[in-house]
Amino acid sequence: MITEKHIKITGTSTVSWKDAIVQSVAEVSKTIDYINSIKVLEQTAKVNGKKIVEYYVTLDLVFTVDRERED
Repeated sequence: MITEKHIKITGTSTVSWKDAIVQSVAEVSKTIDYINSIKVLEQTAKVNGKKIVEYYVTLDLVFTVDRERED
């Protein structure tokens, strides 16, 4: 039986929404194994004057639970 877990994460970038997604997945993969998929739930940005200065993404991250993992 395969069990999957969903977690909601938020990431940021000063470059783009795509970069925020890529950097978020790279960072979370340092501590979570078996990532299967992500779903972009929300994209927002911080604006200063007429320019976007920071991009935010909220992701639903899905990973498989490893039942044989030792604590």
